[in-house]
Amino acid sequence: MQEKLDYAGELQDYLKGFALALLLTLIPFGMVAWSALPRFTLLIAIGVCGLLQVVVQFHYFLHINLSREKREDLWLILFSILLLSIMAGGTIWIMANLAHRMH
Repeated sequence: MQEKLDYAGELQDYLKGFALALLLTLIPFGMVAWSALPRFTLLIAIGVCGLLQVVVQFHYFLHINLSREKREDLWLILFSILLLSIMAGGTIWIMANLAHRMH
């Protein structure tokens, strides 16, 4: 009986995480599609939603609580930052190279 209660609570946490992730994805899309905000304000709002999205992903799906300090969690976060930096930097480098070759 206890396993069913734990499973229900876990499922509820995943559904909360999914709903928050969906909301934090739809807000920037809606702001870009239907907003008349200045560009800088829009970029700041998208960045804030992106950072909140990272926190939601860490907490609900990777089960990393950012308030507790564990060495494994720190290494996981640092490795994730490294991978994202390599992917973003490589994408920007390739796109800049292609733009330069187009001129």
